[in-house]
This record gives sequence, structure tokens and C-alpha cells, in this order.
Amino acid sequence: MVRQLVPVTSLLLGSALLVFAGGMHGLLLPVRGSAEGFTASSLGLLGTGWAVGYVLGCVMAPRLVGLVGHIRTFGTLCALASVTVLFQALLVETWAWIPTRAISGFCFAGAAMIVESWLNDRAQPNTRGKIFGIYTMVNLGATTAGQMSIALGDTTGFVFFAIGGIFYSLALIPTALSTSPSPAPLTSVSLDVPALWRNSPVAVVAVFLVGISNAAFGTLAAVYADRAGLALTSIALFSSLPVLAGALSQVPIGFASDRMDRRIVLVATTVIALAADLAFILLAPDDRWTNLALASLFGAAIFAMYPIIVAHANDHAPPGTSIQVSGGLLMVFGLGSVAGPLVAGFAMSFVGKQGLFLTTIAAHVLLILFTLWRIRFSPAVRKKDKGTFQMSVPARVSTPETAALAGGEEEENPLVVVPEETDPETAKDA
Repeated sequence: MVRQLVPVTSLLLGSALLVFAGGMHGLLLPVRGSAEGFTASSLGLLGTGWAVGYVLGCVMAPRLVGLVGHIRTFGTLCALASVTVLFQALLVETWAWIPTRAISGFCFAGAAMIVESWLNDRAQPNTRGKIFGIYTMVNLGATTAGQMSIALGDTTGFVFFAIGGIFYSLALIPTALSTSPSPAPLTSVSLDVPALWRNSPVAVVAVFLVGISNAAFGTLAAVYADRAGLALTSIALFSSLPVLAGALSQVPIGFASDRMDRRIVLVATTVIALAADLAFILLAPDDRWTNLALASLFGAAIFAMYPIIVAHANDHAPPGTSIQVSGGLLMVFGLGSVAGPLVAGFAMSFVGKQGLFLTTIAAHVLLILFTLWRIRFSPAVRKKDKGTFQMSVPARVSTPETAALAGGEEEENPLVVVPEETDPETAKDA
């Protein structure tokens, strides 16, 4: 196993440094912005800016790499991300932070795609699953460490912005010094909503609504926790524990979805999220442990939804299109991520901190109703025709290259399964 990891150690280290900086930066801005008196709507726009930049990065990074190569593009993106976070420390204004947050999202997406492309190129068919699993664990661990690090000091000063800039800069060193040859061009996807809809209406609607709820929570969870009166350490835990809970819950939820109609599992998971939504609103907890317990339950549900949706869509995907389908769904998720923080931010400005969970309630209720409606009119995929559920990194930090790394070549991807003897209506999905 050690020999398999040696060729990709520098790439994993570069990824760890990158996501550590991204995790700290992403939590630092809402915490500092809240302390500066920024409105909830303006803090929501930070998430919208990030999502816009991230989607553009996924689309444009392959073109940049085609022009100047992997190493130059990666170095440029890391340097620009470093400059951005330092600029935000110098100019603490909402009108400056929102566009620079979009630049951060663009840089993060492009840099992540390059690392994943390199890992995919270095992986062999018999090691790809292990490398993807280790890559996922490294990213989750580094993201959590980055978020928790803000509890170690004062967020009202310059220090954490400087640390973010340092780690973004450090991330380019392992890749720049890597002796691995440059990989093949990056995976490029286009957003074809009509084709995605024909393949799976449930997947399109559900992934958009999950994008709204997950991005709203990911952007404004720290603001909610701050306004609930939690201390800085608890605010960091309130943001990081849900992601870890979501990673753990994917194991039993994925097991269940492989053995029954994935849409039923999706509805059940959404019901759990809805119960947590209602608990936050009806109980309005202000103590540490209740908030952290509810946040963990909420994260266990919402961060397991995306891989269920992708697996469901791929159960209906024609041969050789799973990466395109996954990439297209990621773009739809990105559109939801643009809307979610914006809507939740304005809701929090009008009705207070509960506006966050009023937004997620609306998304989850719509998801349940639409999925149940489709279940009524469209049969489930037969068990023998289903693919295999695959664990996923949080969708908000996934790229089209993530699907390529997880699945490898199409003929090796267990999700690419076409139902036999299925009429056109059934092939449309649920």
C-alpha cells in the first residue's frame, strides 16, 4: 500500500494544504463578517459569490490548462487565492469581499480539478478506489482542521487571513516540485439540462434543491451559531461536525440505497433533515450540546443526499456517459448553490436566524413532494440493473474530475448500468 501511495504523496499533500486553507477561509469570513456587523443578506452573498466562481472554475479550468499546462495553471490559481485572502484582510467591506469570494471559488475549483486529474492519471485500475478513499479522507480531515483552527485565536485581527494566504501559497510547492509527468487534459463537461431531465427528472430537481439547502447551511451555519450565542469553538464545531457526520452516514445510507428504490431512501433521508429543520425552529436551542447534536443529525442527512442522487441518475445513464451525467448534475447543484445562500441570507435579514432553516425546510419539502410524485408514476430500477453506491466528498467541493477519479474509465465504473428490457418511459426515471 505504501508503494502505491509514494507516487501521489506530493499531490495529496498539496491537496491537504489547499483544502486546509479553503476550510479556514470559508469559516473565517462569515465569523469575521458577523463580528463586523455585516447583514445576513450580505453574508449570504459571500456564498453566492463562491458558488458562481466555483462553477466558472469547473467550466474554464480545462481551457486554462490547455493553454499553459497543469503546473503553471495550478501555481497561478494558488497565488491568486493567496492574494485574494490577503486583500480581504486589508479591505473589510462587503462590496469588496463578495467579488473576491467569487475569485476564491474560481481558484479553488480549478486547483482541485488539477490535483484530481493528476491523481486520476497516476492511479491504476487496482489502486484507484484506495487512492480516492485516501484522497477523500485527507480532504475531510484537512477541511475540519482548517475550520477548527479559527478557535485557536482571535478572528478580529489579521492573523488568520495571513495564515490562509500562507497555506494557499504552500499548496503550490508539492505540485510544482513533483516529478510526475503532466496528466491528460482535464475533464470538460457542459450543462445539458434537457438531456439530464430525460435521463432522470428526480435527479435534476433533487440536486438543485439539495444545492440550495446545503449551500445555505454551508455559508450561514456559522452566522446562525453566532446569533444563537455559541462560543467560537462551538461555532467551528457547528460547521465541521455536520460534514463529518455526513461522511459517516453515507455507509449505511448507501447500503440501503443499493438494496431498495433509491428514491425511497432519498425521501427517508430528507425526512430526517426536515425533522432537524423543524427542531431548530420549534426548539430554538441556545445551548451548545443541543445545537451540536441537531447540527450533526442535520449534516448526516443533507450530506448523504448528493451521492444518492448521483447513483440514482447513473442507474439510468446510457453506457459511457456516467462522468458526463455526474458532471452535469454537479453544475445543476452549483446553480442551486448560487440561489441557496442568497435566499437564506435575505430570509435571515427579515425573520432572524431561523430564516436559515425556513429556507432549508422549503427545499426539503419540495424535494419530498416531487420525489413521491415521481415514485407514483414511474417504477423503480430492478435491483439487478442497479449500479453501486459510491461515497462522495461534499458536493460543494466536488468537481467533474472527482467523478473521473472515483469511477476511472467508463468500462470500469460500476455505476454505468443500463436497465434491460426497459421502455422509454421507465428509462426517463423517477
